[in-house]
Amino acid sequence: MSIEGLLGRKLGMLSIFDGEGRMRGVTAIEVGPCYVTQIKTPDTDGYTAIQVGFGEAKRLNRPEAGHLRAAGGLKLRHLAEFRGDPSAFKLGDRIGVEIFQVGERVDVTGISKGRGFQGGVKRHGFSGGPKTHGQSDRHRAPGSIGSGTTPGRVLKGTRMAGHMGAVRSTVRNLEVVARNDERGVIFVAGSVPGPKGGLVRIRHARKVSK
Repeated sequence: MSIEGLLGRKLGMLSIFDGEGRMRGVTAIEVGPCYVTQIKTPDTDGYTAIQVGFGEAKRLNRPEAGHLRAAGGLKLRHLAEFRGDPSAFKLGDRIGVEIFQVGERVDVTGISKGRGFQGGVKRHGFSGGPKTHGQSDRHRAPGSIGSGTTPGRVLKGTRMAGHMGAVRSTVRNLEVVARNDERGVIFVAGSVPGPKGGLVRIRHARKVSK
């Protein structure tokens, strides 16, 4: 494994048949192409990492353009670091879907879909109040949140209404069911965080479980 993972874009979900003829629900992920923009070594940076860029940027400011000049002056929108072997790459190298093999497991990280401000029933699965005895306005109310005289305050972490979604989320141990080299797409079993077109990080699974 010369590099731990890459950046990509979630394309959506579909159903395909695997090699054993089973129908599988999968998520299509466009992997890269990513370009090596910086190689970090213990001598220069104190640690080892490969910085890659993904996606075309409409414009760059002068510091961003100066940073990418050594990699060929590409206009890249997203930059990220992954663990890897510095000796296996040089600035400007193109890396794509070929680093992932059918049958292996991957971890996918993305920003989950934003749901805005939601109540307790939707956000935490509360059952709501009784539907009888004249309680016409308590069906989706959260109920009591206090603790009486002691401690006489609302405890931190109490589940309430609030902002839902739009958080960094990782789904682990997803199987790579198929790969399309022409389009640079892998198909992983199950769902991954984020909307269609959302940026994701795909890494070789750190803890593989059957």
